[in-house]
Amino acid sequence: MIKIVAKMVIKKDKVGEFKQTAKELIEKSRAEAGNVFYTLNQSTEDPQTLLFLECWKDEEAVQIHNASEHFTTILPILGELCESSDPVELYTEL
Repeated sequence: MIKIVAKMVIKKDKVGEFKQTAKELIEKSRAEAGNVFYTLNQSTEDPQTLLFLECWKDEEAVQIHNASEHFTTILPILGELCESSDPVELYTEL
């Protein structure tokens, strides 16, 4: 299994818009055949810091997801709402 961690800091006045826009991405990603889970999490210490935690069956599922219409359409919109973001990290389950 492949786990993905994507951490970002959202512009202060755009947090609500980010969360609303992310709903479609989350819903459609969860419906993909190779998805195990796909969540958006908000820091308890800094409400501008959000984190996507994802789990995919395998690398092929990640590639299919990354090429999906919903991912390629919604991700750039979310990116415009970010103040900054960390590099996306991929992990394999031991």
